[in-house]
Order: sequence, then structure tokens, then C-alpha cells
Amino acid sequence: MNELYDLIIIGSGSAGMTAGIYAGRSKLKTLLIERDEPGGQIRITSEVENYPGIPRISGEELSQTMRRQAENFGVKFLRTVVESVDFTQDIKKIRTVEGEYEALAVIVATGSVPRKLGFIGEEEFKGRGIGYCATCDGEFFSGMDVFVIGAGFAAAEEAIFLTRYARKVTVIARGAQFSCSKTIAEKVLAHPKIEVKFNTEILEVGGDTVPRYATFIDKKTGESWRYDVPESNTTFGLFVFVGYIPQSAEYAQQLRLDEKGYILTDADMSTNVDGVYAAGDIRPKALRQLVTAVSDGAIAATCAEKYLAQKKERLGLSDEEQEVSVLRSETFFDEELKEQLVPILERFEKRISLLTFLDETSEFNEELKSFLSEFASLSDKVQIQYLNKGENPEKEKEVHVTLFPAFAILDSDGSYTGVQFHGIPGGHEINSFILALYNAAGPGQTIGAETLEKIQTVKKKVNLKIGVSLSCTLCPDVVALSQLMALKNPLIEAEMIDVSRFPDFKNQYAIMSVPAIVINDDKLSFGKKTLDDLLALMEG
Repeated sequence: MNELYDLIIIGSGSAGMTAGIYAGRSKLKTLLIERDEPGGQIRITSEVENYPGIPRISGEELSQTMRRQAENFGVKFLRTVVESVDFTQDIKKIRTVEGEYEALAVIVATGSVPRKLGFIGEEEFKGRGIGYCATCDGEFFSGMDVFVIGAGFAAAEEAIFLTRYARKVTVIARGAQFSCSKTIAEKVLAHPKIEVKFNTEILEVGGDTVPRYATFIDKKTGESWRYDVPESNTTFGLFVFVGYIPQSAEYAQQLRLDEKGYILTDADMSTNVDGVYAAGDIRPKALRQLVTAVSDGAIAATCAEKYLAQKKERLGLSDEEQEVSVLRSETFFDEELKEQLVPILERFEKRISLLTFLDETSEFNEELKSFLSEFASLSDKVQIQYLNKGENPEKEKEVHVTLFPAFAILDSDGSYTGVQFHGIPGGHEINSFILALYNAAGPGQTIGAETLEKIQTVKKKVNLKIGVSLSCTLCPDVVALSQLMALKNPLIEAEMIDVSRFPDFKNQYAIMSVPAIVINDDKLSFGKKTLDDLLALMEG
């Protein structure tokens, strides 16, 4: 007989994880099934600045924090794909590629994804100029031209929102008029920073590392026209708002959907099937934001708890007391990650140090100390040294530290290796962080003679500052490569900078996509780079 859960939550976005937190805290035996990394749409957001009580946080960091919180309340996570469901009986069945799971109640929180148009360049420049959430990414386009594709309520509303940042907003509407209410349409048409082009479609976005041009077609005349960035070193933004695609296909045969495929619920998040709830962007909603997803998840879990109490009484089932161990202090390295890291750290041939320059004015000063202390506790091969900003100007000059707080890798002799970190290397950056330490302490990764020879061709001092976000999948490779170059050539210096932690740095270089590579505090380049690419940038 399969293990019976009180509650199974499908989806690990903000709604799903909030439901998990509330369910776990209520001591419900809960399984959360996730298909991808936790966080859903919020995970790919570089910065979250509109969540009450949290001035600024990366989407990746917020997602990981939510997951740890749910785990601390006893929620079990399972990474798999749901193939089908059976909600016809008291015991609900979820069939996955890993097997079948059973529960008395289910919360569906699979979300929705922005609908794409499929024009040339859409995939290539997604996240590097093409976006689907103005609230998330609008700030990256301050002072730039921005295009909004769509004519519905979301397109009109987001066009107005983007005027806060953009130099000019151009709305590209396929039809002859807006499909939203007349009131908001009139606001768009009357706005001095917005131009609307009706009967027009996007054909292509092109460029190099970032978009440089876009082509459009007038459907009435058949004539095409092209937009080019006004300067060669600038880019532009293009936001697509042509609706969402709900992830509801697996539930269409048993749950009532609306004409667009969203799962219909009442105010309690209940569906047409008793004991089955839906939360987050899988529901039809007026506002698709983090706060509304979190609200849905909390309501769904609370209502599920009440349902379960009645269902267990009717079925004569007793409650199993759940042991919930709540970790009040933040844990950066869970047991699974520790098991992976400890064997790597034990292979270090030499002891190395992380020289840390603290800044009492920084919002994450204490968080950085906690991260480094917890990491150092995993191995005696890594030592931490702390200095306050201004305490030792000579050491600051020796390490070339200009952004605080920061920590630098020192070799076994106490010499600066040329590798610095500005931020907390969690999320995707944990791998590049460990690799840098492994290369500094030895034995290091195996590299070919040709690669080493190329790195040694750099004969002048070069500083590389790599702006990253912890949710960026392209960033770790660029960071790791830059750090390897620094460790193999004393003339090269590599600094990882979390742009969400250092907004002044982000604004200084008008960074709207990552990875962003700044060479010698001057030249700026975006996107994934090979060794040859970086060498060419250094020589240029």
C-alpha cells in the first residue's frame, strides 16, 4: 500500500511553497511535488522590490528561503513530473514518472507561463532585452526605448508602468484598437511618453549580446520598418504581453476550467472536486503578482486543513503526530548540500583563507558573516579572516577592494589570488564559488596546455567585474572562467558582483541583463563568453 499523505501540493512556485509552509506549520503530513527549481516565475526575477517588508531581494534567494522554511516545517519535496491524476475517490492519486502518490487533499499550484509569439530572436534575447514582466525587469531599461507587444489590459497597464523608467514606450498592437477597457486605453493614448502603432506586428529582434534592432510590419500597407538603437553601445527593451498559458492540461478531464484553461475556484480556492484546491497563477485572476500567489497558497492550505479534519473524522482516520523541527536560524547549507561539499573540501591540498572586508552600513553584512562561518565549519582547510572597512587601508589597497562588503581568496601563503566576491554566492553561483576554492587550494580542475597558454598571453593588468544574479543560468560559467584566468595569471583579477546587492554598480553601468562583464571599470559586455571571447575583450 502506498504511503498516504494528508496533503499533496503540485508546484513549487510562490503559491505552492506558501501552501507548504502553512500546511507544515499545521503539522499536516505534506508532500510537495516540483517539476523544476523552486520559485516558479519569481525565480527568474533578478530583483524583487515590491514584496512588503523586504526592500530588495533576488528572486532566487527568496525562492530558496521559502523552500528552506517549508522544509523546516517538515514538508517533503519530490522532484518529478506529474503524468496524470485521479481525483474521483476520497483518496486522491497522483501518478508521476517516479511512481504513484496518494493523499486526502491536493493543492494544484502549477502556475502559468507567459505566452510567446515565436518571432525571430525571441528565444535568443529572452532575459537579455526581451521580457514578460515589466514589474520585474522594467528598472533595467531606465532611459532606454521600450516596446510593448499587445493590446489587452496587461499590455496597456504595463506600458504605463514602464514610462517610469523608459525614455519612450512604443505599443505595438496587432489590431485596430485596444482590447481592454476604454478608460485605460485612453490613458495610454494620452500619455506623453507613449506612442501606439495599431495594425502592426513584430517580425524580428536582432543584435549581438543584446538587442540592437527590431523590425515590424504594417498589416494594412504591408510595408515593413526597422528600429535601430540610437547609439552603438546601447540597447532597448521589448516586453511581450499577449496572455498566459495555464499549466492545467493534466487536470482538464476532472477539474472545471474556464475558456482559457484556468482552473476555476471559489474564494476558498476550492475547485469543483471536494478536497482539491487550486492556488496561484493557475487560477483566473486580475493581478498576477508574488503577493497574490502567496495569499492564494495560504488560503488553500488553511481551507485544506479544515477539510482534512472533517474528512478524517468521517473516515475514522487518526492523526499522525508530525514532528516538526523549526530552524529559527537561517541555514545556508542543507544536509544534502553538505554531503556533496565535504568530500570536495577534504580533497584540498592546501589551506586557504577568505579575507573578508565587512561594512556595518550594508544590509547583508551579518548575513555574509553567517554564510562564511557556516561554510568554514565544513572543513579545517578554509579559514576566515575579518576586517572592518577602513580598519586596514594597506590590506584594502593590496587586495584592490573597492566595493564593500567583500571577501577575497588568499592562497596558503596569505597572498591575494586575484579572486573576489561581492555578495553571497548561493543559488547557481555556489558551484563557481566551490570551483574557485578548489582551483586555489589544489589540485584544481584539469586544463589543457593550449588553454593555459592562451591565458598566459595576457601581458597587462586586467580587472574583470562580472555582474550576476543568483538565478542566472549563464552567469556561473562566465564567473568560473574569469576566476580560473585570474588564478592562472597574476595580471588578471576577477570579481563576482551580485547586482541585486549592489544597485549603485548596476546603475552605474545601466545593467539590464546578466552576466554583465565590466573590463577595467570601462568596457561593458553582456552574455555568455568563451575563453577566446574574454581574451578578445581584454585586448580590445
